[in-house]
Amino acid sequence: MTDQEAAAVTDAPIALLSPGAASLDAAALASAYTVADRSVPTLRVNFITSLDGSATVKGLSGGLGGPGDKLVFDTLRRLSDVVLVGAGTVRAEGYGSMRLSDADATWREAHGLAAQPAFALVSGRLDLDPTSDIFAKAPVRPLILTSASAPTEARAALGGVADVISCGDDHVEPQRIIDTLVERGLTQILCEGGPSLFGTFIAADLVDELCLTVSPLLEGGAGIRIAHGESEAARRMRLVHVLESDGLLLTRYARSR
Repeated sequence: MTDQEAAAVTDAPIALLSPGAASLDAAALASAYTVADRSVPTLRVNFITSLDGSATVKGLSGGLGGPGDKLVFDTLRRLSDVVLVGAGTVRAEGYGSMRLSDADATWREAHGLAAQPAFALVSGRLDLDPTSDIFAKAPVRPLILTSASAPTEARAALGGVADVISCGDDHVEPQRIIDTLVERGLTQILCEGGPSLFGTFIAADLVDELCLTVSPLLEGGAGIRIAHGESEAARRMRLVHVLESDGLLLTRYARSR
């Protein structure tokens, strides 16, 4: 190694993260994702991607994951006040009613939280079925965040099964989404997609954390990215941790202050 190459390594230190360290139990995993102060509003986004940057396999994210990713997915829900999802993702991924297990509900109550987190859907067109299990079997009355210009008939139909709230006049505004949830005491917000919703939050500089699972899979097709939008925005994040499970890299990034 030349002196110049050695200096470059010193300027940009690189650490070797080897798989095979001691496994985390449920309590340690929850601790790894717990925020320092729940009273501080936090928008946390959770996604998975293939090694070549695809958010889906054959149109769905499920083919990318594994048991470790599912554990983190469930842990993040257990720690949240509200799970926020775009309507397109709800339809594409086949969401049903969002209900945590009895064990998770008991854990939440023991830690001073409501047994079930709230479920909030973002939809500008209100293209949702009011008779679906999302609403019919919901343990907590869902929230639908839309705009004032949304179709009147759809708003009336959905108003019987959910709280329909305007977060903007002509379109759903990302800051209004956060403000609306925080005003209801839902400070720990977990966004599970989709890419368009994530893109709007990036553009508005509202993302506090990204929990990103990197799957050891090459998709090689036309899968979409985890975020896309109309404008580019560079936001520096800091690495909080990297966990490993059967080749999956489970990362947590936080906003650089």
